[in-house]
Amino acid sequence: MADTPAITDRNLEATTNISLKREPACFAFLSPRSICPPMPIDSINLDLASADYFGGRASLWTALEMRSSVSNERPTAILGFDETFLRPFARALIEAATTRAAYRMSILQESRNAERYRVVEYVTGPGKALEELMLQPFDNVVLVGAAKGKDGDETLFQLPRTDSFLRAFAKMAYVADQALHDLLDDMERVAKQRASR
Repeated sequence: MADTPAITDRNLEATTNISLKREPACFAFLSPRSICPPMPIDSINLDLASADYFGGRASLWTALEMRSSVSNERPTAILGFDETFLRPFARALIEAATTRAAYRMSILQESRNAERYRVVEYVTGPGKALEELMLQPFDNVVLVGAAKGKDGDETLFQLPRTDSFLRAFAKMAYVADQALHDLLDDMERVAKQRASR
């Protein structure tokens, strides 16, 4: 057992929690055909959903979760994404919020026929793949939506546009991105050790 390579546990949920209770009211918008009204967001956090090694490389899947008093603070995933998404999303959110200009973020798939998606949304269904996100700033919030091409855009959720939230989100994204890449490095190291035996 002493020779077993270890991977350090990273509790993203505990280190990335941001309360929105003192921020402008934000909501997750369920499907337009849903009988449920928009759900208020009281806090957000990131959670490491899975870590795997396949196809010759390490891969991670992370969820952006929200909690709401209307669902007894139960975590509800609103976005799921791989290790390549957090940096550009944080940059797009902050750029849209600070410049007050709408931002369209393309999500490139590894190949057209890939069964493995890079980003999915859980707001309107059980994991719908996204090809483009739209970030639209308003006075107090940034609206995050799925760009649907000819079908128009579909609102998914809102995040605050305040300085305090943007600072907290930038810090959360930086810390989480560092932890995710450290985990990827650990997984690659363990895979090399096993391959050399």
